[in-house]
Order: sequence, then C-alpha cells, then structure tokens
Amino acid sequence: MCPIKCWTRRKEARPQEILEAALGLFVEKGFAATKIEDIARAAGVTRGTPYLYFANKEEIFKSVIRSLLVPQLAVGESLLKDWQGSARDLLIQLFQMWWRTVGETSFSALPKLMMAEGGNFPDVMALYNEEFIVPGQGMIRHVLQMGVASGELVVTDLDYAVHVVSAPIVMAMMLKNTPLSCLPADFAAERYVQCTLDLFLNGLMTRPVDVSHAQ
Repeated sequence: MCPIKCWTRRKEARPQEILEAALGLFVEKGFAATKIEDIARAAGVTRGTPYLYFANKEEIFKSVIRSLLVPQLAVGESLLKDWQGSARDLLIQLFQMWWRTVGETSFSALPKLMMAEGGNFPDVMALYNEEFIVPGQGMIRHVLQMGVASGELVVTDLDYAVHVVSAPIVMAMMLKNTPLSCLPADFAAERYVQCTLDLFLNGLMTRPVDVSHAQ
C-alpha cells in the first residue's frame, strides 16, 4: 500500500491534474461542451472531486489561466530582466520563446477558444486579457521602446505596433487549431517565426517608405 506521505502528495497534486485535464478538454471539445464530469473522468478522480477545489466550471477555467498559462510569462520576464544584448536579438528571442512555451503547446488553442466562446463568459475573458494578454503585450512594447531608444528600430506608432507585431503569431496559433488550416501541410514553426521577424525587422522595401503618403 502507498504510505501516508505518498497519499498526501497525490492529494496535493489533484488540483493540477484537474486543471491539466480541463485544458485538454476545453481545447478538444470547447468550454461550453465540456462538463465537470468529463473533467473528473479525464483527471482520474471521482465525479465530485473537482468541487472540492473549484466552485464551478468557470472557476476551473480561471484557474487554468492563472495556474497554467500565466506562469509561462515568467520565462519572458526573466529574459527581459537579464538581457544585455540588442533590441533586435531580444525581439527574436522573445518571439521564439513565445512559440516554444505557447505556440507548440495546448495553450495555442486558447486564442481561438476565447474568440469563439469568450463572449459568453466575460469574467474569464477579462481575466485572460488582464493577466496574460496585457502583460505579454507589455513585454513587446518594452522591447520596441528599447530599440527606439537605442536607435536600432524605427516605430512610428508604438500603440499599434504592439498589436501588429503580435498578430502573425496569434494567427498562426489560431490556424494551427482549425480543421481547415491555411498553413502549409509541412508547416515549420521556426521558419514562420523567422519570416515574421525578418519582415518586421528588415521590411519589404530596399529603402524606407512613408506609407502614410504612398499612392
């Protein structure tokens, strides 16, 4: 038989296991279609166990964001905190880290899930935005400001640049999780991220152009 110490560790691990099971089901079936009984079954616990830790399914989703997703930001925060190189290289590292920690994992389905169902659960959507999206955009803004200050980058509209720079990665995550994907069958994430950065950092023109006056 398992000793008491082992049983205690198992009990303490249950919330994490429930959250991981919930994330998998939300991605597979959608939030609305997932029942708490489904989550309990996938987590290998009794039907009533999730209620020992979470009041309802919405609270489970909030905890998925807070306990599983938001901690991924710490990798980027550490990168920015200790960075000693150029803004250009930092932006490359930040995007590659973003894809490794979110794009290549089940978290990549969250943007699609939020767009499809977030309107029905405004509290969850607000939490996702405030605790993950806003801090993540803040990191990108920091790098762009750093590049402007050092003279490496030219950003004419910082407020919109943050969203424009983020958009290709978010779109890749959404397309990755759709049945009819517009991405190549042999989609290579590293090439996609590299191409995105190349276009942003080097542009399409051989010389800078003022697009606001282009005909």
